[in-house]
Amino acid sequence: MSSRDTIEVQGVEITYYEGEACGDYISLTDIARYRSDKPAAVIANWMRNHDVIEYLGLWEALNNGDFKLLEFEEFKAGAGANSFTLSPRQWIERTGAIGMVSRSGRGGGTFAHTDIAFEFASWISPEFKLHLITDYQRLKRIEQQTTSLEWNVTRELAKINYRIQTDAVKSCLVPEELDERHRSMVYADEADVLNVALFGCTASEWRGRFPESPGNMRDHASLLQLIVLSNLESYNAEMIKRGFGQAYRLDALNRAAREQLILLLRFESEGAFEDGKMLGEGTGD
Repeated sequence: MSSRDTIEVQGVEITYYEGEACGDYISLTDIARYRSDKPAAVIANWMRNHDVIEYLGLWEALNNGDFKLLEFEEFKAGAGANSFTLSPRQWIERTGAIGMVSRSGRGGGTFAHTDIAFEFASWISPEFKLHLITDYQRLKRIEQQTTSLEWNVTRELAKINYRIQTDAVKSCLVPEELDERHRSMVYADEADVLNVALFGCTASEWRGRFPESPGNMRDHASLLQLIVLSNLESYNAEMIKRGFGQAYRLDALNRAAREQLILLLRFESEGAFEDGKMLGEGTGD
């Protein structure tokens, strides 16, 4: 389960987390506490309804290629009867559903995709549902703005550190007699040392893979990659000044990139910060 966050809706603390593929999942257990101190019973009572089972099945059919339709039809046929009972865990295990998740232990409970969670909240209370949607969307806007700001700051830092590298290239690698065209070739070559070390391909290779993508591959890098890139630029500049050859620097930079990304990913999994998205394997200025 990814890092969690909470919102408070009409005095009830609601937990949600980002799912791996479909989007955010919100705690039905927390929502149910708005009505009762026995949330499991509230959820089970909701799932007895024929319309609910039909909705859950439709959602799965649209979003889950492995959804077991025969088992769903069995539940659908029995839903609404006085003797019909169904728990979230039974629904998940029998049908292979992905729209709901059942967790045990501390911080556990029943979580559902936002599409389903909002339907459940509407059954609990239309007023509560409106407050939940409003507060959730407000928090997601704040998260998006914060992530965007962090990415932009890190991208600018990477650009500043790139100037540190180009200064080292200019003073140590570019002969004075070269014209401007040949000087730019040396700078581009050094930029690709970093690209290969971090992203695994040169700028031109990336452009060949994604000809329609705007900007360059660094514009599509994740926040974590930009942090590492900034560190590598300073590291490379120092190695250039010390006279290390390009092959040696490439190996050293690649090792450093892998070590730093592993460390940062560990921090991310502990909820230290959010990661962005990257298109492809790498980029170049």
